[in-house]
Amino acid sequence: MKRYLVLENGMVFEGEAFGAEKEVLAEIVFTTSMTGYLETLTDKSYKGQAVVQTFPLIGNYGIIPPDREGEVPSVSAYIVRESCDEPSNFRCEMTLDDYLRDNDIPGIRGIDTRALTRTLREKGVMNGLITSELPADMVKALDEIRSYRITDPVSEVTVPSPRTYEPEEANYTVAMLDCGVKENIIRCLVNRGCRVVLLPADSAVADILNAKPDGIFISNGPGDPEDNTDTINTLRELAQFNIPTMGICLGHQLLALSNGFKTTKLKYGHRGANHPVKDLRDGRVFISSQNHGYAVVSDSIDPAIAEELFVNVNDGTNEGIIYKDRKCFSVQFHPEASGGPKDTEFLFDRFISMMEGGRS
Repeated sequence: MKRYLVLENGMVFEGEAFGAEKEVLAEIVFTTSMTGYLETLTDKSYKGQAVVQTFPLIGNYGIIPPDREGEVPSVSAYIVRESCDEPSNFRCEMTLDDYLRDNDIPGIRGIDTRALTRTLREKGVMNGLITSELPADMVKALDEIRSYRITDPVSEVTVPSPRTYEPEEANYTVAMLDCGVKENIIRCLVNRGCRVVLLPADSAVADILNAKPDGIFISNGPGDPEDNTDTINTLRELAQFNIPTMGICLGHQLLALSNGFKTTKLKYGHRGANHPVKDLRDGRVFISSQNHGYAVVSDSIDPAIAEELFVNVNDGTNEGIIYKDRKCFSVQFHPEASGGPKDTEFLFDRFISMMEGGRS
């Protein structure tokens, strides 16, 4: 059966339907990762987005549930050049098609993903309609597509109530604000002896302090960082307690906003497992995994408060901040990267070292 992607600029891509039978509006983004498609599907940072895979063959090792970054997929739709219906892997439990059907996620395969990706790179991220029937009134449909906006996605992906993850031997307690956390972030901390208390993103300062944390962690998540005003205000208030703090991705942006810095939407974002970032302290370059459509504006960083820690080698955008007179730092990329490089996993050890020294 045919399925179409209608972009807000009027371009139409025709392909074949797979996955669930469903029509959706979404923001269309692309990722350059060659592997880790299950991690991509279950990454909560993709809430409200349809993901285009630039690598041509997806699904060749099937679905391996232990590799999920979330309990269920968070993408709105999935767009690939070719999906494999006969995967080969001893850990495989089902095909990609079956997984999408079971989780009510529509997919399109057989379209020219190279042309689609070039369009998104040249014109910027656009909204799109995934449908099995082209609209009779295209003018009206395009108006509706353009007006789509991802609204309040963090509230949809955060935990409804606190959860605790216990290591075999706990040396530290980390209060983590869950804005859409990837499971491997929790594993990286638990494996380092941290008792992780996962809290809803809108938790009050008193609720966070009641966990008696040795450190505070702000997770990744979806959407425009500026929409999360309550969390931003909470982080601003928490700063006075001088608790060692680390943030990743959306958490990085929220920390920046809580200190009066600015964020901006990127033309087409950084999504994939091959993004080089440079450590400005020693000049070393690391390959990182990324998934974000917004960035902290480098010129807005107040040098009296903080300094840039990492920058993106490709476009010079900010990739990390370290704060002065506080035990606090954050990065835009994903050091846990279970579907990509682990070059920067040492940053979790840096966070542990901050907690070893206690509050500043």
